[in-house]
Amino acid sequence: MSKNTVDLGEQKDVEVYGARVHNLKNIDVSFPRNQLVVVTGLSGSGKSSLAFDTIYAEGQRRYMETFSAYSRQFMGGMERPDVDKVSGLSPVIAIEQKTTSKNPRSTVGTITEIYDFMRLLFARVADAFSYNTGEKMERMSEDQIVEAIFKKFDGMPVNILAPVVKGRKGHYRELFEQIRKQGYVKVRVDGEIKDIGPKMQVDRYKIHDIEVVVDRLLVDRKDRKRLLDSLQTAMKMGKGIIKISDKDNNVAHFSRFLMCPTTGISYDEPQPNSFSFNSPYGACERCSGLGYITVVDRESVIPNPKLSIVNGGLAPLGEYRDTWMFQVLKALGKKYNFSLSTPIEKLAEEAVDIILNGSPDLITVPVEYNKWNVQNYSITFDGIIKTLEEQQERRTEGVTDDMDAFRKLKTCPECSGARLKQESLHFKVAGKNIFELASIDIGELKGWFSGVEAQLSERQNTIAREILKEIRARIGFLTDVGLTYLTLDRTSRTLSGGEAQRIRLATQIGSQLMNVMYILDEPSIGLHQRDNERLIKALKDLRDLGNTVLVVEHDKDMILEADYVIDVGPAAGLHGGTIVAQGKPADILKSDTLTAAYLNGRKEIPVPAKRRKGNGHKLSITKATGHNLKEVSVDFPLGKFIAVTGVSGSGKSSLITETLYPILNHHFFRAKKTPLPYEKVTGLKEIDKVIEIDQTPIGRTPRSNPSTYTGVFSDIRNLFVQLPEAKIRGYKPGRFSFNVKGGRCETCQGAGMKVIEMNFLPDVQVPCEECSGKRYNRETLEVRYRGKSISDVLDMSIEAAVEFFEHIPAIYRKIKTLKDVGLGYITLGQSSVTLSGGEAQRVKLATELSKKDTGKTFYILDEPTTGLHFEDIRVLLGVLDELVDRGNTVLVIEHNLDVVKVADWVIDLGEEGGSGGGRIIFEGTPEGLIQNPISLTGKFLRKEMEG
Repeated sequence: MSKNTVDLGEQKDVEVYGARVHNLKNIDVSFPRNQLVVVTGLSGSGKSSLAFDTIYAEGQRRYMETFSAYSRQFMGGMERPDVDKVSGLSPVIAIEQKTTSKNPRSTVGTITEIYDFMRLLFARVADAFSYNTGEKMERMSEDQIVEAIFKKFDGMPVNILAPVVKGRKGHYRELFEQIRKQGYVKVRVDGEIKDIGPKMQVDRYKIHDIEVVVDRLLVDRKDRKRLLDSLQTAMKMGKGIIKISDKDNNVAHFSRFLMCPTTGISYDEPQPNSFSFNSPYGACERCSGLGYITVVDRESVIPNPKLSIVNGGLAPLGEYRDTWMFQVLKALGKKYNFSLSTPIEKLAEEAVDIILNGSPDLITVPVEYNKWNVQNYSITFDGIIKTLEEQQERRTEGVTDDMDAFRKLKTCPECSGARLKQESLHFKVAGKNIFELASIDIGELKGWFSGVEAQLSERQNTIAREILKEIRARIGFLTDVGLTYLTLDRTSRTLSGGEAQRIRLATQIGSQLMNVMYILDEPSIGLHQRDNERLIKALKDLRDLGNTVLVVEHDKDMILEADYVIDVGPAAGLHGGTIVAQGKPADILKSDTLTAAYLNGRKEIPVPAKRRKGNGHKLSITKATGHNLKEVSVDFPLGKFIAVTGVSGSGKSSLITETLYPILNHHFFRAKKTPLPYEKVTGLKEIDKVIEIDQTPIGRTPRSNPSTYTGVFSDIRNLFVQLPEAKIRGYKPGRFSFNVKGGRCETCQGAGMKVIEMNFLPDVQVPCEECSGKRYNRETLEVRYRGKSISDVLDMSIEAAVEFFEHIPAIYRKIKTLKDVGLGYITLGQSSVTLSGGEAQRVKLATELSKKDTGKTFYILDEPTTGLHFEDIRVLLGVLDELVDRGNTVLVIEHNLDVVKVADWVIDLGEEGGSGGGRIIFEGTPEGLIQNPISLTGKFLRKEMEG
């Protein structure tokens, strides 16, 4: 081997030299291969820049370079990260949080391929049952059909019939003519045998069943050959199905396919796509396999029943105008004796029903063309709802969006949300159809599959053996990463980032790859401490296969269980980007870093000396039953800091984000989202608004950034407009916007970057040569405030901007709150697509903090500690405490024990996840929770609070 080649079998470390991506300060770092390595540090210190933007990016770039130039132009290319050298690198796979599909057809079952194997299982071993009678469907060979005919009709005269039309409208003149030309003289039409005559036809508007009389014979074993020949002819004509009728017109059904012996309905031979809601062969036709349909919502059509129709009581029409629809309604009122000036709530229910759903009676509508010419029209009125539905189908996309304001999602009445055709739902394995299996949680499903063989025949077991093996293995992997509470029919867009990441982790464990580097971004997000142990074991299993597992993580247990730890710091943004400690966990504990201080107990988030008593009022929900909630009734004391906890899948999100928040949002803002079922809610008058601060992106384009989202950019542009230079030139605020023409650089249209198209090479993004990435034209950049142009301001970190604008109150207040929530390291103009979920959530939190509150606001935060270091959590809790001290109520859904222990009130759900959860285990103070013997949260919290 030459001196210049590297044998990865001998090289034991991954080595990075001169990394300068983002805020990394030309760092050198190495860590062992085939180990569990944790990268930790404050938010914004450079962890992701090292793990994803340097190591992963370099691994991906090298992989891309193995393709030809021709292939790379279709796949896109990757820029070389700003690093001198990376050695010891294996093929890399990133398991991030942002890869969840938003497609409503993507489910846990399809992502993990468990549903695909279940489709195969049902296609090969399921028993079919009639959807009419519930009887088991039969399939017969030709010989079996002949024997059945002898047994039932021996010695009797019968007609052998070939079905050609079943339950369809039409006159069928051409069909009868075609049958006559083939030499047949009789047909059975709707149960009556008739001779075929010239130009024969039936009523085109009625539904018909038509069978060709292929033969009329006496059933006798001596004439077996004739019977078999006629049978084969009828089978061919009837596409595998025949009927036999006797002299009393009693009919028996026979089929080579699956058929109900009583009613004669038949199913096609099952194939895997017969059970797919993404295939026309299996999907419910009414909802196209989505499980829901869109209907017009009566409440949205009549949002305020106190208004009359004239005053805008019908929202789609607005206030009275001289239009055709109002003339129709006026004529309706005349016929059914109601006035358009009467408040809708005082109209008779029958009148409201006619307005919404129409009437079959004719009404006369006078239309005045001019003063002397009135034309009367007699019409039937279909109703406002049907009119809206027709507009939805007819109108263009822009108008359809307007119509959406009056529509809501409703479970499909055809399949009841099962997504499949009724035939598909009547194939069963051990008494269960595929939807029933997909809708039970994975923990229960594991138990069902472990004992299914005992309920199958020997033949079924032989066919199913390998399929069951694959299904069990994949279910086992999901169990290993703590996802027993999920169901296979759960859509992927409802999964949290942590859940989606753990599903991908389970899939990778199942792939059994070796010598790969896996890079994960906080896989413990959304995971209870009980399930954290399972996750750590799963990561170690991945390592033990012979892989390197690199995890960006803040979780204390994960750090202490790692083989090697890299601590990035010492602070965030410009003050970070260096390696402050590295080594085994024991070495890190001895170091003098902020992370070590929290790990070894030198620093901690203290338990408050006393809990807040609140304002004495409460918000209450009674009998919430959505998803796995079991008639949950719960009180939320107002004026307190409330933590909602419980194991993963115990029902926290069902109770808060899908029941409580939609109730409050509809009450205060007339929002559209329908809450999950509940009986009643009380105490709404004690709060005046609700604000949900979640982790969805603050913008979907690179042009969106923290300054535009918080609104501070408008204030900054107004400041620049007031400058003497801008006034002399007559500049308006639009001059300083990079989204409109005028002041922006038109070469790159304010993007700061240009895309260069390369023939046979990937497109390359380079700074715009006109503005050098500054986004604005030369004239705009000449206007300066304290020596800084508008572009310079956008490139400032929040921390620097706070000092820069300290004398401008309107700007200072908004950017100070960004710094207060721990975002001092990001820049004002940082693209929103580069912000993590936790960072986006804190931008939203800062935006709300900068607004003036009334002291009666109800804040809901879903896992606000996502992506936060111990020190960042301390800062965040200070901000939340400030909100509560002003009289507001802050509710957080959280597993982090540092947050739970400082809460005034804890609501713990459980005991388990999925079907084993959905109950309130405890309501009260953290001190009370740690005394609860059945609470899993209490068990871990006791260790945290008592040391």
